[in-house]
Amino acid sequence: MAPSQPAVIAEALWYVGLGQAEIRQEKLAPLRADEVRVRALHGGLSRGTEALVLTGRVPTSEFERMRAPFMAGDFPFPVKYGYATVGRIEDSSEGSRGRTVFTLHPHQTIFNIPASAAVVLPENVPPRRAVLAANMETALNAVWDASPKRGDRIAVADVTLVDVNPKRANLAEVLGVGFSSPGTAKGDCDLVFHASGNSSGLGTALGLAGEEATLIELSWYGNAPVSAPLGGAFHSRRLRLVSSQVGRVAPSHRPRWTHGRRLAAALALLADVRLDALLAPAIAFQDLPRRLPEILDTRNDVLCQLITYT
Repeated sequence: MAPSQPAVIAEALWYVGLGQAEIRQEKLAPLRADEVRVRALHGGLSRGTEALVLTGRVPTSEFERMRAPFMAGDFPFPVKYGYATVGRIEDSSEGSRGRTVFTLHPHQTIFNIPASAAVVLPENVPPRRAVLAANMETALNAVWDASPKRGDRIAVADVTLVDVNPKRANLAEVLGVGFSSPGTAKGDCDLVFHASGNSSGLGTALGLAGEEATLIELSWYGNAPVSAPLGGAFHSRRLRLVSSQVGRVAPSHRPRWTHGRRLAAALALLADVRLDALLAPAIAFQDLPRRLPEILDTRNDVLCQLITYT
């Protein structure tokens, strides 16, 4: 009889209570024929969604719809949540050992997933930048929902072009876009993207929209009530307020695009060194429980917090 293999112990981040997280150990099951074992290299925090998870603001009505791939536990707590991990395949029955992949997995040191859920990185996308794949996939889906036309004037509220934080002007310069504060932003836009997660930002975005323009709402507010200025000229100007959510492929591309194809396209779009400016200096995975409240605080300037595993 062959000697039994030692158990593989993983460490995973769990949200366990209001404002509280901890790292728990768990034993991995034996690797199945259709799976790969991935050891994490880098991860990224979803600033908006994970802040809502940490503060228990996921509405009861959304408990099932908001389940992420490979999530464990149940909302509100305890729950193992997250969806941006880059790692290296450590074990596989299909000859893919050593490949670096992106996967929509919670924050965990090592894990087993179906081979189909591990997307190999393009050669020109470094592992650190690849944690932005989930963000890029959301942005790509939003563009599909918006269907912009050549020559359209487009504003992205509270992210690049229009932001309440003047420090973001430097980021806008790096990305090659203009920058304005809400009070000085040029209006009469054909298309506006809103992603601030703040109702005042939504008001700014609606004010920038021109006649019969479209506003794509990317924010998710959890269980917080949202006040939107839909009086005044909203109806007379025939504005369109459209929600965009990455859980489903945009209707315009749904007949031919799968989630896997969309994610691969998002990874390919990350071959741009300027996107490194979106990443905050890395913190160690082991420091997450202590640092999460600070990182996810709405007053923090962090856009995407990079996580490093050792």
